[in-house]
Amino acid sequence: MPIEVVAGVDELEGGFNPHTLADLSPTSSALAGLMLPSVFRPGPDGAPQLDTNLVESAEVVPDAEKFTVRYRIKRQASWSDGAPIAAEDFVYLWEQLRSQPGVADPAGYRLIEDVASRQGGKTVDVTFREPFAGWQSLFTNLLPAHLLRAAPRGWATVLDDGYPASGGPFAIRQIDLDRGEIILERNDRYWGPPAQSDRVVLRALDKPRQVEALRSGDSHLALFSPDATTLQSLRSLGDQVQLMTVPRPATMELLLRQDSRALADVRVRQAVLAALDRPALIEAGTGGGAPGDQLQAHAQVLAPSERGYTPTEPAGALPKQPDRSQVERLLTEAGYQRAGGTWLRDGRPLNLVIAAPFEHESYISIAEAAARQLRDLGIQATVVTPTGDQLFREMLATNPHSAEAGTAGTVDMAVAPRPAGGDPAATMASSYGCPGVDPDSEQPLPYNAAGFCDQLLQPTIDAALGGRLPFQQASANVESVLWRDAIALPLYQQAQVLALSKEARGVQPGFGFAGPFSTAAQWLGTPAENDGY
Repeated sequence: MPIEVVAGVDELEGGFNPHTLADLSPTSSALAGLMLPSVFRPGPDGAPQLDTNLVESAEVVPDAEKFTVRYRIKRQASWSDGAPIAAEDFVYLWEQLRSQPGVADPAGYRLIEDVASRQGGKTVDVTFREPFAGWQSLFTNLLPAHLLRAAPRGWATVLDDGYPASGGPFAIRQIDLDRGEIILERNDRYWGPPAQSDRVVLRALDKPRQVEALRSGDSHLALFSPDATTLQSLRSLGDQVQLMTVPRPATMELLLRQDSRALADVRVRQAVLAALDRPALIEAGTGGGAPGDQLQAHAQVLAPSERGYTPTEPAGALPKQPDRSQVERLLTEAGYQRAGGTWLRDGRPLNLVIAAPFEHESYISIAEAAARQLRDLGIQATVVTPTGDQLFREMLATNPHSAEAGTAGTVDMAVAPRPAGGDPAATMASSYGCPGVDPDSEQPLPYNAAGFCDQLLQPTIDAALGGRLPFQQASANVESVLWRDAIALPLYQQAQVLALSKEARGVQPGFGFAGPFSTAAQWLGTPAENDGY
């Protein structure tokens, strides 16, 4: 009988591209950790550590004319279809992340000037326009370029159904999203230490069934987001399970778009924030009592569990609960008048469109709670649920100064994830920096999800990205403007509970934001009930 590990998970969403905001989910993180190679992975202290299974070395070239990093890929490193992991995979990731809309953390890739192949593709020279202190954060979760580059549907949907090849200890055997099950089997072509178990099964279960599966032994472990009731049920299992909190590399936030006609005036954005009940929004997203509730976010760049995090929210910047008088004062100053329970300006009601990605229930819960809170204070609000691709690639990536901005097709507010865990200066530049221009096509690059660009702040962001200004000093300047201008309302850092049964051996929470599935090669399960799949 094959040895298998069954892992219960919240849900198995479609879309497995770990580099896009639309697919930023526990599922994509889990599969990426199991199957996609990375040059650096988090070490015991969370700092980047060279993955010597993939590369022999990754070093700055000392005598290069421009800042250059040389990567030497192991000769035996290959994809599960036999193709070598090589320079073309580095080129493909660079080309996509520097120019595609809706990607997570593109700033470091936009500093790259050239990616050159040497020695049959097993040596890669990456040249940057200027020194980049955070270069070790790049080239994680490499993708099989030889299979994806010519894919007919392109980058946006190319990984909707999984990975066509694996460069890790496991490969996909079967994906059945309707049944809520993904089966992975040991990748026999993996050149590193072989996985201890023959297969890993990811099984989507609702919260009560997660607890029951752990109690009965049907699941070896579960990684999910329980509400307060489910958390109590888990604790009632006593020493049958071990519970750990696992922070995820994303902060939930509510974006207020400056390019929206309704929110162009900072006083209106401030009024919106004064109308919101932030603790209630957090409860809507976490279910109350869940781990994310304990990781409330009060900064605009770093997530609460990241090294160096400190709250930056100015004292009194946001009311502890909805402040009707402040809402009325700010909207009146902005030229609105209250009429029949609605705020009007120039005969037009203040009507806000709040977007949340269709695939994520917690995002929609936050959006609907925000809409109810705004309506309670006379601000009309409507929730729309486009797909993640539509929201992050099209609606939020539009140039705020283009003809399309501010039209009926755009949104005023959005519930979105802010990526965490990379280089802090690059995260700041990706989330709030001006996009710049593609040097090859001279076309403007996509905007960040907030649609934010401050030309006066940009030199500070650039200086931090290039290491010419300490991150703490730069972020203090940037964050003060973001709070003042009411650009985003941070809510909480996403987190899950890892519940381990006594039959699960070798399972660890993972270093940094790598997560438990990064340790799956060491998991040792029990004989499967059947040989088949």
